Amino acid sequence: MKTPMLSGAEAAELPERASSDVRLLRLIFGQLRGYWRGILVALVLDLGATPLTLLAPVPVKVAVDSVVGHRPLPAFLATVLPDQVQRSSGLLLISVALLQVAVLVLTQAQSAAAEVVSTSVGERLTLSFRARLFQHAQSLSLAFHDATGTADTIYRVEYDAPSLRYLIFGNGVSLLSACALLLSMAYVTGRIDMTLALVSLGVVPVLYLLSRRYNRRMRPRYTGVKELESGALSVVQEVLGALRVVKAFGRHDREMDRFFNQSQAGARARIRLTAAEGWFGLLVNLATGIGTAVVLYVGILNVRSGILTLGDLLLVMAYLSQLYGPLETISKTVADVQSSLASAQRAFELLAERPEVVELPHAMPLRRAYGQVEFREVWFSYRGSSVALQGISFNVPAGMRVAISGPTGAGKSTLVSLLTRLYDPVWGQILLDGVDLRDYRLADLRAQFAIVLQDSVLFSTTVAENIRYGRPEASRAEIVAAARAADVHDFIVSLSDGYDTLVGERGMRLSGGERQRIALARAFLRDAPILILDEPTSAVDLHTEASIMKTLDHLMVGRTTFLITHRVTTLSRCDIHVEIEDGQISCLRTDGPQPRRRHVEMPVWRLR
Repeated sequence: MKTPMLSGAEAAELPERASSDVRLLRLIFGQLRGYWRGILVALVLDLGATPLTLLAPVPVKVAVDSVVGHRPLPAFLATVLPDQVQRSSGLLLISVALLQVAVLVLTQAQSAAAEVVSTSVGERLTLSFRARLFQHAQSLSLAFHDATGTADTIYRVEYDAPSLRYLIFGNGVSLLSACALLLSMAYVTGRIDMTLALVSLGVVPVLYLLSRRYNRRMRPRYTGVKELESGALSVVQEVLGALRVVKAFGRHDREMDRFFNQSQAGARARIRLTAAEGWFGLLVNLATGIGTAVVLYVGILNVRSGILTLGDLLLVMAYLSQLYGPLETISKTVADVQSSLASAQRAFELLAERPEVVELPHAMPLRRAYGQVEFREVWFSYRGSSVALQGISFNVPAGMRVAISGPTGAGKSTLVSLLTRLYDPVWGQILLDGVDLRDYRLADLRAQFAIVLQDSVLFSTTVAENIRYGRPEASRAEIVAAARAADVHDFIVSLSDGYDTLVGERGMRLSGGERQRIALARAFLRDAPILILDEPTSAVDLHTEASIMKTLDHLMVGRTTFLITHRVTTLSRCDIHVEIEDGQISCLRTDGPQPRRRHVEMPVWRLR
């Protein structure tokens, strides 16, 4: 599956801070493909509130003018009700009461239907957008995650992704419905009394100016609040991920202070936002309150002069509250949309990030490699850091065992990360079976590797699922065979639920040696032609190490193996020994011929 990142055209639409709302809205509308039918159904249902709202005050007018008074019924009722009902005030009152009940029931049914459809379509839209963000985040190079951390990405996937739902259903549909209701109310009020209609609409320019000023000032504040909240999430994730270290060093209070300070900054920013929203709401209500007072004053004068009946005035005042309701909704929606746009902007900024490791358009398929590997003058530098590898060159025939040693930080793990294309060299080539790694399909290339790390990573699922992780299609019999090969079957069946036992987050319900054994079983099941072992026995005791190394000897048979190690006993098991120091090969020992190393001066611009 290709990663659903922004296309070139989409990325071009998004400046660094998405300053143009028009460009941002184009990106949002592009995400809505496939959901327009549901959105239109939700909009139609929401617009159904307009005629029901227009009907709501009619029973009161009829009761005042035609039941209590003696004025004729409105035309639409006169054509529906039988003459017998129209001549009887009792029957007419019952009919008016039934009409009131019918309007209330229909209003509730319309509201429930609109809510169900909006929620259904909105949840599917949010899930789709979240999945797109999550898949794209996985495709981004490790260099991006190393530089930015994961907490902000998590915040964007979890909390910024729903912004599309809020924009469409919480803001967009509500805004269109409010506009339709506003126009309907203005028309009906104008038919009753044009003077009152014009007076009531006098607040519109005031509300427009208030909204425009509010919008210009609030977008940067919403963006800043989300960045602060993301920072607080980062503290939580970092502390819980290293809870053993925090407890061991007794740093609970320090971490609590760090979280509190970060969260307090976000809380203060939220309070300032809420205060600004409150002042905006106060000004909106003040404008509509003044408009209502003026309409009431003019309406009473018109009733006294005989221009309006009391029922008409009551109807106008009821419509006026419905008229100002949409105006307040429009003003509030235009204000609320700034928060949603800030979230959408952050989400699309993540989609605009380009992976540094990309698959070529016509990349070669690869079923199973022989395992011959060659490094040719490989240089590498992490983002904004000094050179990590300098002119690395060596050749590994298929099936050979390569020991990689050197001091901490020399570049050993970087070397194997380049081999699996977690990063790409900034200069030079890495060849697999004589072909540059960049010419292979990424999924096919990574299928050629089985990896066992120093700190074996297990997922919070069952033992069987952890072993199956490298081959999801593997049968239970194959899983058991791999566990037997890794000498861990007897331990697994002794667990409470055997292979269906949950291992806990990161496998922490198991000991280090048990986790390592399960990781070895996963490597056996993977059955890849190239094996990468990153200090696989450094965290276990000597007895367990001897047992694991015996298993590893079995696992390495027939596979090209890269073994990062400091153990002298392990070096003797390998055919080639590559010693790295300060990013360079300081010693290269082999039992077979190796190409002569040729020094190439690395252009400085390549490392920036």
